[in-house]
Amino acid sequence: MSVFDGRRLPPSTFKLDTDRLQSGWYSDKYFLNIALLLRDLAATGYRFEGSGAPEGIDLEALCTGDIEVEMQWFTRRQPFSVIAGVDEALAILRENTGYYQQGNFINTFECMQVEAVQDGILLKYDGDAANVAPVIRVRGRYRDFAVLETPTLGALTDATRVATNVYNVLDAANGKDVQFFPARFAHYKLQALHGYAYSLAVQAYNSARGGHSGLFISTDEQGAWWGGRGGGTVAHAAIACFLGDMAEAMLQFACHRPTEMPRIALVDFHNDCLDDTLKVMRRMFERYRAAMDAGKPEEAARYVLYGVRPDTSGSLRDASVPPLGDPKLDLGVNPRLVHNLRDAMNAAWQQWDLPPEWMVPAQSWCRSVKIVVTGGFDPERIHRFEQLKVPVDIYGVGTALLSNCAQCGTNNDFTADIVRVKLGDQWIDMAKVGRKAGTNPWLEAVPTGRQDSAKNISY
Repeated sequence: MSVFDGRRLPPSTFKLDTDRLQSGWYSDKYFLNIALLLRDLAATGYRFEGSGAPEGIDLEALCTGDIEVEMQWFTRRQPFSVIAGVDEALAILRENTGYYQQGNFINTFECMQVEAVQDGILLKYDGDAANVAPVIRVRGRYRDFAVLETPTLGALTDATRVATNVYNVLDAANGKDVQFFPARFAHYKLQALHGYAYSLAVQAYNSARGGHSGLFISTDEQGAWWGGRGGGTVAHAAIACFLGDMAEAMLQFACHRPTEMPRIALVDFHNDCLDDTLKVMRRMFERYRAAMDAGKPEEAARYVLYGVRPDTSGSLRDASVPPLGDPKLDLGVNPRLVHNLRDAMNAAWQQWDLPPEWMVPAQSWCRSVKIVVTGGFDPERIHRFEQLKVPVDIYGVGTALLSNCAQCGTNNDFTADIVRVKLGDQWIDMAKVGRKAGTNPWLEAVPTGRQDSAKNISY
């Protein structure tokens, strides 16, 4: 599945549309054009008639239509990328490399030499275009895989961009948990890819930084490739169904939903996060205490409030935040709002009518309730919160994790280049000016079915 377990995802994971991948449906037309041109040249027996061939090469033996090439796939995001999408790109190559013969597709992947890195590695790039590090390197007959350049690049680009964005958010958050909330901002068919990229980034961050960040996705599809399951809180729509009574909505949620589902209250419905938080805490704790006093700890577990989530609009000032200085600093989920919440939550038990034996447990119950912030968070804003030591426990992030902006440094576009061609028994450098064959110690051989990868390819 990744560098973290040494396994690759099988092609069946990706539900590939093989018929249309093989026919070039998903490919930029110029790749289909060159594949068909080479096919036709091979069929007519064309031999190279141009100039520029190295000395000692028998042009009469050079069948351009069957030319074998070395191609490399690489990205140039500085200073590093969390590589993802390799397994899907390999699956595309494995299932769709080949040619049609009398209407039947002949798969020739086993005739290729393939090397690739594992998903999840951190790959550095110093900004020098001559020092790119390929994540996939292939040697084979070009016309057999020419049409696969577009879909393989897309798989690598999208997954690596999301994984790297997630890593940078985790870095800004100093390893605090980050909930993955971009499902509503992309086509639903991308959820599995994006969720997989998120899971790789969290593992990569924990491995590189010794962190302990957890995995929190919002849809089951986001976990489809790695076994995760979506989790969630109470939506604004649910509160509306309870006529705006946030506390009642949470009580019913706690009563009827499985215990393993974290109870996180969404507290900005009335634009008074502090008041709604205190109401929810009081009523949840009353149920918790009653169940514990009745000797029913399993029932009491239903009323453990995991956290509260302010999601205040960036155009509103919460009622618990008095105007101070620049009005813009008062809007949305801001540091003062979170500080006010934490202070009020820690002291909430003091307003409850409690017997002496419940004083310490109540205090502990209140202090354990986490604050989850959402609403327009990106690395810059999270970094500012962390610098100010705002008492946030979990950041929920959406759009920023999908960001693809060259000016912001979040684009992760991949490129594929032919860098060598095979002439006779020799591999000759053949790349456009400014490009050359790269090296990458992370590359490892990918089994293709060939018994001996050093042998000449025979079709």
